[in-house]
Amino acid sequence: MRLSRFWELMNDEFGEAYAGSLARGHTLHSLGDLTVLEALERGEPPRRVWLAVCDDMDVPESRRLGVDRRPAR
Repeated sequence: MRLSRFWELMNDEFGEAYAGSLARGHTLHSLGDLTVLEALERGEPPRRVWLAVCDDMDVPESRRLGVDRRPAR
């Protein structure tokens, strides 16, 4: 997963303002008690960070792949 996709998923699930706040302030215990941003800055793969966020925030499996965007006709 690319970092841009990670942020797309975060913004879709939590909204842009809360996604940023969550990334700065939420501690991921499964990733050594790092915040989301710290984990990314230290080189954790974005997919691993995203899944840790999903686990912590109880994001249903059905939404972990993101919003289904269909092409405009």
